[in-house]
Amino acid sequence: MTSIKQYIQTKGRVNAIIIAGMLTGYLVVGGCGKKPAGGGPMQGGIPEVGVVVVHPQRVALTTELAGRTSAYLIAEVRPQVGGIVQKRLFTEGADVKAGEVLYQIDPAAYQAAYNSAKAALSRTEANLIPARLKAERYEELVKINAVSQQDYDDATAALKQAEADVEAGKAALETARINLAYTRVTAPISGRIGRSSVTSGALVTASQPAALATIQQFSSMYVDVTQSSAELLRLKRNLASGLLKSNEAQAQVKLLLEDGSVYPLPGILKFSEVTVDQSTGSITLRAVFPNPKQTLLPGMFVRAILEEGVSEQAILVPQRGVTRNPAGNPMVMVVGAEEKVEPRVVKVVRTVGDNWLVSEGLKAGDRVILEGLQKARPGTPVKAVPFGSKAEGTPAVAAQPTAEKK
Repeated sequence: MTSIKQYIQTKGRVNAIIIAGMLTGYLVVGGCGKKPAGGGPMQGGIPEVGVVVVHPQRVALTTELAGRTSAYLIAEVRPQVGGIVQKRLFTEGADVKAGEVLYQIDPAAYQAAYNSAKAALSRTEANLIPARLKAERYEELVKINAVSQQDYDDATAALKQAEADVEAGKAALETARINLAYTRVTAPISGRIGRSSVTSGALVTASQPAALATIQQFSSMYVDVTQSSAELLRLKRNLASGLLKSNEAQAQVKLLLEDGSVYPLPGILKFSEVTVDQSTGSITLRAVFPNPKQTLLPGMFVRAILEEGVSEQAILVPQRGVTRNPAGNPMVMVVGAEEKVEPRVVKVVRTVGDNWLVSEGLKAGDRVILEGLQKARPGTPVKAVPFGSKAEGTPAVAAQPTAEKK
């Protein structure tokens, strides 16, 4: 029995020694595995950061606004007299010239009215002749008291009445002539005519609300865009402060079509609405574009690029280099004195492409960190290299994906 107990105790001590040896081996192996990470060049050396040097530059600032096109001239064709349409004299969708006959309304009734007015004028002109002769004879006779003054006055009044009847007859004849001419409905402007709303045999009335057809002129086109009143106030502040300089000439406008292509001809900003739309808080801007090939059609959705002004000393910083501090203010990391990282709060105005336009907080020569921001802690020394010059195989770049995964 004693020998069995001794055997068990001896075997337990041997197992304890084996387990202790295995734990020691694990610790040694673990320490050897961590040594490169703790003593490598990344932890012991100065980290590299990619920077860009701030250089003021001349930048033309633009804004992109959505809008729609409208015809430069537009006229709705309506009849000015009533009647039956005898025939249509144009092809739908064709170009017409001002004065060209579009519809012919039955002129029979208006021709008869013209003939009647003409006959009435002839009658009044015939009555004028004896009235004039009588007045002339009585003028001589009254001088020798051959006729009374009353008879002379009556003759003179009859002459003037006959002359007035002639003038009224002429006016009636002219009215009848105009109405007869209105039976030929003509184009008020030159342009392209749309579809006809009536056919031959239709009854039309004078100044009816429904247009017979619509003519639009496409040689030039309006583009109406809207801009918020807040953006307009911002632009005025920038111009007043000197951040922007306005162009003395008329503002140029470029156009992007619905398919994303650029319209080849520039336009000119012509008009700005004087009141703000209360429902949208925006104002309307109107530009004129030449349209010689009639590429632009009324109602197209387009995007207009307007020139706001020019900043002669603009400071642009790539968007990837601008972050936000806990207070929500934009800030950048710069390499300052003694090659140490310094946080810098900046004031941004707007985006220009993939850059921020900075109005305050940076000056010429500042080095803004764009690459390696995870290692750029305030106050730590860094090695500044031009942005994009770091090799892909360097430890700093190789360690970056690992840090992002964590």
